Amino acid sequence: MPGTLSSGGNIVYAWLIMPMLTPVSVGANTTAEQSFTIPGLQTTDNVSVYSYSAQTAGIGIANARVSGPNTLQIGFSNSTAGSLTPVAGQYYMCICRPMDWPLPTTAA
Repeated sequence: MPGTLSSGGNIVYAWLIMPMLTPVSVGANTTAEQSFTIPGLQTTDNVSVYSYSAQTAGIGIANARVSGPNTLQIGFSNSTAGSLTPVAGQYYMCICRPMDWPLPTTAA
């Protein structure tokens, strides 16, 4: 696009890990973040999270973010009328660390 700068860059490191997580119950018709300790995470990391085994019916992973050093927040969504607990066990995580962070102030 003319007159704009694309925000992008290189990934310095990328990891695939499978930590064991034990989420707690999520209330009916709610999306709630839960905190997990993942050693080595930095606040500039981009994290994608997927269930290793079948997720509890009615539960979805709405978002994942690094809220502080070594701290991952996963938003679990419960789309049912009752309280549900996300599956406990291994979760796939793809962690990408960008080369140039933060992006330039001129990035669109």
